[in-house]
Amino acid sequence: MRLTRAGEYAVRCVLYLARQGKGVLISRHEVATRADIPTHFLAKIAQQLAKAGIIAITQGATGGYRLLHEPEEITLLAVIEAIIGEISLNDCVARPESCANSPICTVHRVWNRAAAQLRETLRETTFADLLDESCCLAPLIPAEK
Repeated sequence: MRLTRAGEYAVRCVLYLARQGKGVLISRHEVATRADIPTHFLAKIAQQLAKAGIIAITQGATGGYRLLHEPEEITLLAVIEAIIGEISLNDCVARPESCANSPICTVHRVWNRAAAQLRETLRETTFADLLDESCCLAPLIPAEK
């Protein structure tokens, strides 16, 4: 399974907001620029993150995005699945009905176990954990006033 570009951008968006802290309103332009997300992608991604209850969107000239939870309460799994849906590694795991052999197939059981392990790893990883390590964002530069 390859994480989609939208999933990668969602992680960067939430990571940037997590750096700022829960409840801090950040302009869409700042998030797009600092997290290196094309603005046309960001609006759609933000809508999905808002629908999942991860961020809030404030409209208007002084609007932007803000994190609704503390970084230690937001998991990598929640953000990724808000964008791409439930993670699965192949079609027979995502849709067992697509293969008549799924219930008895040894390969299906391996795919299922691998998908469960991946989901658990992502569930155990919070954005606070990611902030504690080197991250995929450029170093934070104070915004110009």
